[in-house]
Amino acid sequence: MADGPLIVQSDKTLLLEVDHDLAGDCRREIAPFAELERAPEHVHTYRVTPLALWNARAAGHDAEQVVDALIKYSRYPVPHALLVDVADTMARYGRLRLEKHPVHGLVLISTDRAVLEEVLRSRKIAPLLGARVGDDAVVVHASERGSLKQALLKLGWPAEDLAGYVDGEAHPITLEQDGWELRSYQREATEAFWHGGSGVVVLPCGAGKTIVGAAAMAQVGATTLILVTNTVSAHQWKQELLKRTSLTEDEIGEYSGSKKEIRPVTIATYQIMTTRRKGVYSHLEVFDARDWGLVLYDEVHLLPAPIFRMTADLQARRRLGLTATLVREDGREGDVFSLIGPKRYDAPWKDMETQGWIAPADCVEVRVTLTDSERLAYATAEPEERYRFCATTETKTGVIESLVRRHKGEQTLVIGQYIDQLDELGERLDAPVIKGETRIKERERLFQAFRSGEISVLVVSKVANFSIDLPEASVAIQVSGAFGSRQEEAQRLGRVLRPKASGKGARFYAVVARDTLDQDYAAHRQRFLAEQGYAYRIVDADDVLAGGEI
Repeated sequence: MADGPLIVQSDKTLLLEVDHDLAGDCRREIAPFAELERAPEHVHTYRVTPLALWNARAAGHDAEQVVDALIKYSRYPVPHALLVDVADTMARYGRLRLEKHPVHGLVLISTDRAVLEEVLRSRKIAPLLGARVGDDAVVVHASERGSLKQALLKLGWPAEDLAGYVDGEAHPITLEQDGWELRSYQREATEAFWHGGSGVVVLPCGAGKTIVGAAAMAQVGATTLILVTNTVSAHQWKQELLKRTSLTEDEIGEYSGSKKEIRPVTIATYQIMTTRRKGVYSHLEVFDARDWGLVLYDEVHLLPAPIFRMTADLQARRRLGLTATLVREDGREGDVFSLIGPKRYDAPWKDMETQGWIAPADCVEVRVTLTDSERLAYATAEPEERYRFCATTETKTGVIESLVRRHKGEQTLVIGQYIDQLDELGERLDAPVIKGETRIKERERLFQAFRSGEISVLVVSKVANFSIDLPEASVAIQVSGAFGSRQEEAQRLGRVLRPKASGKGARFYAVVARDTLDQDYAAHRQRFLAEQGYAYRIVDADDVLAGGEI
């Protein structure tokens, strides 16, 4: 294409001209195999990484499709070396395979003997393997299935796991589709998971990931362990399963700080699973409490590192991860790929918006200028205190009040990181505050009052970042965050993306202190959403205070 929107460079970076007529089409085609790195106003920078290429390969894309997309949209000839490297990298996936053997159990097989010889000489891999079985296969200790996949990925030889899964204890579950039916993408996501046996489904917040989980449970038809972020999320999962499936109260157990129920379907919190007493994880027996046929990980991008080790022992079980974004700030996306499974289904947010499944969102960054005294205090603050100082500056408060007044009568969330800031905003806005110390019953009461419209403004800490169902929330005002967390930004926007009964769109404001770390972190936080096609308009706080158009 002589005037394409993409410039493909030999260092595997892709430059996308955002204002080009074909930018949206190009973004959709490169998203499966390229990761967004920078997203300023006019040119977005993507990078083709091995992990992204292997995810694309596992999802059914081949090197020819990747090469075709690059050539189709590139303004200039694509460097030949890059095309060769794409083909070679994708060809690495599947040269090693894990399979079941009728005599030897689990074996590692290679279609390329030299590759097998290479990995056998790795000090980290040798202890995970047993005897050689012929020229092209070696026995794998069954308990090391996950650890082996992790180690092979780090060596650059990701194994395709074709060893199958135990069925687990049968437990019939059916979807009760009374007055509703699976949306097309929910059906496609479920089928993609079932075909692969394990893996991750990526859907925007508000797109019904819980329903995909329920459909997967019905497909598997076995006892299920569901791991969730918190107790409120556990309660929401239970209510949704009771509403959407044949499951009864007696069949669903909660395993949390307050309850220890093991039932055919058991919902456990990540927090309880990672609780240690005297250096021992005391609740690991949950993994062995039943012969689970499915282990389901809600918000898999938040999976705590200790659970990765536990998951390495669960490789014979079907596993489904659900998330809005696979971005992990700790860089452990490779562990999700190895231990939960590759990305099986990914729906672009903007496509979902176009189809009416999620609400259209207008993202606005409101830039606040610190006063002279605040700027001086910021400049002289200790480095570790600077972000907190600029994120919680008093200058933001008047702007936040003005935004809340502007959207009077609309269901508005004010979201932040620092409790003292949120407490003060709660007083100034005469709004209830939900934070970590708020009791579960009180949280659920306030969330329900917000859903019903009894209260229209709610101030929330990071406890509301994920797995909270607030369908009518239409305005979110972010006042501070967890530094530059892209996953948090996506989750917070997701709080307002459920389609509204009124048909109106959503507003997402980020109130940011100009010329500070707050502004730097905001740019980093917005990267994932930019990859999904969302653009932040930047307005000055003075215009907001003056009541101008924004």
